[in-house]
Amino acid sequence: MLKLVHTKAESPIGQLDIVASERGIVIALFEDSEQTTKEISRLIKKLKAELIIGENRHTLEFKKQLREYFSGARQRFSVPLQLIGTAFQNEVWTITRAIPYGKQVSYKAQTLKFRDIKSVRAVGRANGLNKIMIAIPCHRVVASDGKLSGYAGGIDRKRFLLNLERQALGERDLFSE
Repeated sequence: MLKLVHTKAESPIGQLDIVASERGIVIALFEDSEQTTKEISRLIKKLKAELIIGENRHTLEFKKQLREYFSGARQRFSVPLQLIGTAFQNEVWTITRAIPYGKQVSYKAQTLKFRDIKSVRAVGRANGLNKIMIAIPCHRVVASDGKLSGYAGGIDRKRFLLNLERQALGERDLFSE
């Protein structure tokens, strides 16, 4: 039976629940999200896995990289991720991971990577189903008018993350209240 480890990580914007397999991080969601418990249960059932409280090399590395990210010393996560979604979702998440640190793209611009502007809702939905917050930086995807919209962790967290990245690059906050 597949074993998954479950741990928690502190961050300036709330505690994250982290779940990893031997292949990589599969979940990193904010603990206060009502979806977190459901997602962990769904994952266990889908993978026919056993969940164990503890750490493995991936959770330890992810926590280290989170600390570096929040201190402004890390721009890209290199810890292995195990993406568990449809082929389309995995493609969207891979494209999302390529958005440069401190930059934002619109859902429409992200959709153009698929050469089908009609899939903008599907791309938005796939970003909304991202189960590895921060490492898959869906917070960098904004509305076409540049305004903040849609983030499973909440708009305040999205604003914080975008401003954190801009400040680390020596730029001014764009998303102040």
